[in-house]
Amino acid sequence: MKRVVLWGTLLLCLAAFAGCGNAAQDSAADASSAAETEAVTETTETETESETETTEAAAEETTQPETVPYIEVVEPGMEPIPGSSLKDGTYPVTVTSSSSMFNIESAELTVENGEMTAALHMSGSGYLYLYPGTAEEAGNADEADYIPFEETDDEMHTFTFPVPALDQGVDCAAYSKRKELWYDRTILFRADSLPVDAFADGVIADVESLDLADGEYTIEVTLEGGSGKASVKSPAKLTVKDGKPTVEIIWSSNKYDYMVVDGEKIDPVSVEEFSVFEIPVLGFDYKMPVSADTTAMSTPHEIEYTLYFDSSSIAS
Repeated sequence: MKRVVLWGTLLLCLAAFAGCGNAAQDSAADASSAAETEAVTETTETETESETETTEAAAEETTQPETVPYIEVVEPGMEPIPGSSLKDGTYPVTVTSSSSMFNIESAELTVENGEMTAALHMSGSGYLYLYPGTAEEAGNADEADYIPFEETDDEMHTFTFPVPALDQGVDCAAYSKRKELWYDRTILFRADSLPVDAFADGVIADVESLDLADGEYTIEVTLEGGSGKASVKSPAKLTVKDGKPTVEIIWSSNKYDYMVVDGEKIDPVSVEEFSVFEIPVLGFDYKMPVSADTTAMSTPHEIEYTLYFDSSSIAS
């Protein structure tokens, strides 16, 4: 009887031991499976992040922010003005661009014996070369014909560019440093941004060339610039005294508190119903640059305009 009990106890212990071993194996297997799952998940996440980064990098590489809407730079009625119409010298000039990604902060026009060049000061350092032509022409040109930049102290790029004429669209290919591609640009050098004394004698009509005697006249005047909402009365009263012409400018509102003509600040003679000014006429048949300060906004703003006085409309 004792032997039977002993054998039964032994069998129970062996069964228990076997069960413990199986449990340990199952636990180890579960742990190994969990580790493998975690490793696979981690690898998948890493690969997904890598693929995402690669996709984003590829997208960034293929995106061309230089490709932006074309801006028309030539305005209706503009006529090309050659270098022969200007006196020799260096003058500040306004340059407009067909692309907002090709921003010229400032420029100086140099005239010598009828030939014109301009120093273009760019707003950044994203372009390595310019070429006076299209992007296709630049791609087929010799590198010696490229216009390299000169770096200023603030790491901006300046290019010396040939100017065939003012008030004319000029092809200008620009080579992007980041994209390593040529891009088509059109730029325009504005004649109305030059001082009146930059023009050669006889180019801009004056009292002498028009043979205007002292007296009072009327003349048609056209205003351009600003938002296009402002206007001036036309025809305007033109006065010639001691050979010097002045004109009465009557604005469409009384919110203009001063004008600037040829660097001279001029106060209004009246602001009752309209802002009224008497200003000098620097030339006829020419877009004369002026600016006017408006108080119609929350803070005063000085706005640039041009006034065109049509000599053919002069009447006594």
